[in-house]
Amino acid sequence: MGETIAKNKKAYHDYFIEEKFEAGLVLTGSEVKGIRAGRVNLKDSFIRFVADEAFLFNAHIGRLETTHHYYSHEERGSRKLLLHKKELQKMHKSVTRDGYTIVPLQLYFNARNIVKLQVAIAKGKQLHDKRNDLKEKDQKRDIARAMKDY
Repeated sequence: MGETIAKNKKAYHDYFIEEKFEAGLVLTGSEVKGIRAGRVNLKDSFIRFVADEAFLFNAHIGRLETTHHYYSHEERGSRKLLLHKKELQKMHKSVTRDGYTIVPLQLYFNARNIVKLQVAIAKGKQLHDKRNDLKEKDQKRDIARAMKDY
């Protein structure tokens, strides 16, 4: 993976990550410029299947002031994901199971400067799972602090 543009930290908090995939995105020129400027937010975004194709919904890609209104894009529009057929079938099969969903994890440029999206098959966490994760995180932080002082 190359340069990370945006991460979805909320996904790691709300879901158990099962399997990760790399997907391309169908973007317009103004969207790529907005991504290069770092105007991206994946926090509330999700992936849904429409006619056996995966789409990214509710991901915010901001416009630049220099973009002409004729060529500008919809900031929270849907964007098609480019995946191999077997990956799409695997994802679709897992989503039909109970409790599983597909979440975007991070947006980045690969080695050839192409925008890629890391998506994952994930299972939702219960409230007690989230509490346990926060407790473990606090314990690790305390241990690291104690080791540093030692």
